Amino acid sequence: MRDLRDSSGITPPPPVVTPVAKTSGGVRGILGRSITLMKPVTWFAPAWAFLCGAVASGQLGLSLGVVGRLILGILMAGPILTGLSQVVNDYCDREVDAINEPHRLIPSGNITLRHVYILTIILTWIGCGVAIYLGREVALYVGLGLICALSYSMKPLRGKRNGWVGNTLVAISYEGLAWLAGHAAFSQITGQSLAIAMLYSLGAHGIMTVNDFKSIAGDTRMGIRSIPVQYGKVMAARLVVITMGVAQMGVIGLLVWWGHPIAAGVVGLLLVAQSIPNVRFIRDPEHNEVFFNATAIMLFVWGMLAAAIGLAG
Repeated sequence: MRDLRDSSGITPPPPVVTPVAKTSGGVRGILGRSITLMKPVTWFAPAWAFLCGAVASGQLGLSLGVVGRLILGILMAGPILTGLSQVVNDYCDREVDAINEPHRLIPSGNITLRHVYILTIILTWIGCGVAIYLGREVALYVGLGLICALSYSMKPLRGKRNGWVGNTLVAISYEGLAWLAGHAAFSQITGQSLAIAMLYSLGAHGIMTVNDFKSIAGDTRMGIRSIPVQYGKVMAARLVVITMGVAQMGVIGLLVWWGHPIAAGVVGLLLVAQSIPNVRFIRDPEHNEVFFNATAIMLFVWGMLAAAIGLAG
């Protein structure tokens, strides 16, 4: 989810004039380039968090109306709003990308700025329209999520310049707010659901750091203070593991306190299973990033669903 980014400490390059799109036109070509710009690989986390929030509400069923509402919310959280945030992010990065990654869609001219503007308007209208349809509280969480997304990418805040700020903005919007929107779409938010959503947002902060290991050299050159740049590879990897672990232990403790021992036990087993990938990641984070994503983070994600089922019980 991370790209090479600019810094206030570096003189910005001259404005880049995007050339006319080089690829073939037609509806299929436009649609394909639009989806690529929206980065489908990033859609899963918010969509899953929305699903978990909906499960936590305890109001899911197999009726056509409920299933349709759930599918609509997942599409809103994943492809529509997360896709929108990725489009905005690439637009804000276009001048830096023209220097560091000129092959990307916008600086290469494969997508024009006019295309970006139109796609942004369409996704914004659809996303906000679906949110309003799902309820005023859902619309509130969507609005907060959009503020986080804009604060992450756009000046003057441009939170992505600092790992602590940027990761927090992404973690809250991708996990916490998406979870709360899923719950609010079906019932009133409870204090228990809010607490679990915030704990998983804390864990997601660590997950966001994993994405920064592959761009340490570029971030250092551009003055981006990501967690690995600030603390080095080994300490950053330890912070990832500690943050994810503390969040899950908090979830386990609350589930036990609230009388959901089975759900707490499942989350606990999933946490224990993360031990091996955690050790491997700390020893060599750069070469074990893919393994860590496929194991520890996937176990973390399944724990979210287990906790949600516990709250629904």
